[in-house]
Amino acid sequence: MRNDRENNDQSTLVNEHIRAPRVQLITHEGENLGVVPRDLALRVAREAGLDLVMLSEQGSEGVPVTKVMDFGKALYAKKKKMAEAKKHQKTLQIKELKFRPKIGEHDFKTKMNQAIQFLNAGKRLKITLVFRGREMVLREQHGQEMFDKISAALEAAGVTNVIQEKDSRAGKLWSRTFILKH
Repeated sequence: MRNDRENNDQSTLVNEHIRAPRVQLITHEGENLGVVPRDLALRVAREAGLDLVMLSEQGSEGVPVTKVMDFGKALYAKKKKMAEAKKHQKTLQIKELKFRPKIGEHDFKTKMNQAIQFLNAGKRLKITLVFRGREMVLREQHGQEMFDKISAALEAAGVTNVIQEKDSRAGKLWSRTFILKH
């Protein structure tokens, strides 16, 4: 039987932490004993060498539903199930490349090679244009020209199934997110 101080799962009430005077009791074999006094339910759990765990605060009869079970084993199974679910989650990676409007041709080609590698690897790509000082005056014109140049470079490299997801502008930054459609 668990020591009550070991109750790590704060949302689940176990043993003496259950304060209701009467509870609906389900045994460890799954047999429903109906509504019984809490002390009797605790005694049944102790005799079985297990814990009394509150499953629901209000059952069909308006009293808490409790079950006699090994609480540590149930917590372990819950953690294992969550770890398994986390293992099968698909993580989304967004890679970001920053460009300036007056970028050199060689630097542009290098960054475009990286962009193509990221897209072919199945990652999302966020391209951000950074404007400073006087560049802000012609931001619309230079920004659109730069994104057109980027799209042309992607097409020239054979990456034609790219979709643009998001276009955001904030102060000095103008960014677009690109995804390779499979």
